[in-house]
Amino acid sequence: NHIGIRGAALDWFKSYLTGRNFSVKIGEASSSVAPLSCGVPQGSILGPALFSLYLLPLGSIIARHDVSFHCYADDLQIYLPLTPGKNTSQNVLTECIQDVKQWLSQNFLYLNESKTESIVFGDTSTADSTTVRNLGVIFDSCFKFDKQIDNVVKMSFYHLRLLAKAKLSLSRRDLETAIHAMITSRIDYCNSLYFGVTQRSLNRLQLVQNAAARLLTGTSRREHITPVLKSLHWLPVHFRIQFKLLLFFFKALHGLAPVYLTELLNVRSHSRVLRSTNQYLLEVPRSRQKRWG
Repeated sequence: NHIGIRGAALDWFKSYLTGRNFSVKIGEASSSVAPLSCGVPQGSILGPALFSLYLLPLGSIIARHDVSFHCYADDLQIYLPLTPGKNTSQNVLTECIQDVKQWLSQNFLYLNESKTESIVFGDTSTADSTTVRNLGVIFDSCFKFDKQIDNVVKMSFYHLRLLAKAKLSLSRRDLETAIHAMITSRIDYCNSLYFGVTQRSLNRLQLVQNAAARLLTGTSRREHITPVLKSLHWLPVHFRIQFKLLLFFFKALHGLAPVYLTELLNVRSHSRVLRSTNQYLLEVPRSRQKRWG
């Protein structure tokens, strides 16, 4: 009721969630039926939406600590700026996590501490930066994404070797579909984060795409790869990154993106009419960091 669902819709949800039972079946043997007093039906269409509604109170708990957060299914991220020389922010973060853990335990959920990670983004003098995994992407404290790209390259070549063994059993169309599903999807996943990484890192990703194109077309390593990519209508890796960013910008400027992304963009204003007025040029914020800016 507190989220705006009332009347017949609320009664429908109540009838859907109450009076449920469950049992365990192994082979032909089944356990006795027991009442199900909490949780949502797994595998149902409403399951993800109901789980998100179940976690709604977490937002108000985190907001009390004045901490920003993002939720994605059962993945929760909280973040805040840190001031050098002060530990106030770190204490706030710790207190927030403790309150989240307490709420979860009171509502039949469990905080997996082995998967609870924290990282400080900033300049570091250590050679081995701390890394955390965020929705499948490995972040390091300096945003170099070396380990993330290492992982993409390693897994991509592993699957390319498997596809090479199965190539004779697949039609070209099926092989291309498999390459897009197992290789291209890995290269493209969150690739907007790679903007600004070193050319060496981009070259490694390009080698993966080149190898996939050669496998599909049967092109030898001696032949130039550009005509092959062009014949397949595959954009090279660095253009795919630019395309993804431009797509984000287009959606943000036209109200098709989340508000927190739209608020980051400021269209350049002009005191007089210029030829560039209608080109949606953006104001570039100032930054002391050359790489991060």
